[in-house]
Amino acid sequence: MAGHSGSKRVIYAALAGNIAIALTKFAAAFFTGSSAMLSEGVHSLVDTGNGALLLYGMRRAARPPDLTHPLGHGRELYFWSFIVALLVFALGAGVSFYEGVIHIMAPEPVVNAKVNYIVLGLSFLFEGSSWLVALKEFRQQKGKQGWFQAVRRSKDPSVYTVLFEDSAALLGLVVAFLGILSAGLLGIPELDGAGSIGIAIILGATAIFLARESKGLLIGEPASPEVHRKVLAIAQEDPAVQRANGILSVHIGPEEIVAGLSIEFEDHLTAPEIEACVERLEARLKSDMPEIARLFVKPQATGTWERRRKAIAGGSEED
Repeated sequence: MAGHSGSKRVIYAALAGNIAIALTKFAAAFFTGSSAMLSEGVHSLVDTGNGALLLYGMRRAARPPDLTHPLGHGRELYFWSFIVALLVFALGAGVSFYEGVIHIMAPEPVVNAKVNYIVLGLSFLFEGSSWLVALKEFRQQKGKQGWFQAVRRSKDPSVYTVLFEDSAALLGLVVAFLGILSAGLLGIPELDGAGSIGIAIILGATAIFLARESKGLLIGEPASPEVHRKVLAIAQEDPAVQRANGILSVHIGPEEIVAGLSIEFEDHLTAPEIEACVERLEARLKSDMPEIARLFVKPQATGTWERRRKAIAGGSEED
């Protein structure tokens, strides 16, 4: 799938940058004693592990259906994306907050601050390069949609997860720079610890947002209205179909949709003719819309469909 090849390119770019950046930050934190720099090192290390988990999730999700998972393994990617969000919160934000509190309670002056500035500058350069790769890929995916609207509607968490992680990393670098700079200029080493807490807040907010989006995908989100309209239009074109009533769908992967199609067939059709119509629809959708991984057709009167649709809509409004 093209989308997955683009996603992997984004993740590989992030991995390459984060490994080098994490090692450099840890070395700088060791020599300078900076709390903010240590927090940044932990942040980059967590981002490296997260990239590896996303790649693992993509590989697991690509497995074909089997007896225990007849609809495929597509949701594995959503599961690992949720784990990534938890790691950003627990490890990234948690360790940064802890380091910040420790250095505020027992402040130590930052030595060799120039080393920190050089590392932060290089990190910003490498992180910015990874961010641009993710931004370019996400722009292609979002089209004319707004940024947050595109994230809410996206069914591929791998790209926007990397984009938000890199954005948080760039903001964290700015906060780390301000913390180290203000601690040195004002002679208040506690400000370095405050920088770590600022980084923790940024990571915590990012993790909560990513977890919220991953939760929706795990529970099950429908295909876009455009996909629904196209499926219904294809079904309506078949001469055996009196009316294509509607469709219920759920994403089980970024490019894998399970769809239930309600159709009122022409009254004079025999069972073999209805079976032939279903086979035509499956063949047409497989050709025109390969993202429809599974199609279930339900012969149903229009009135029955409308009643059940309204009941579903009423339940959504109550939620």
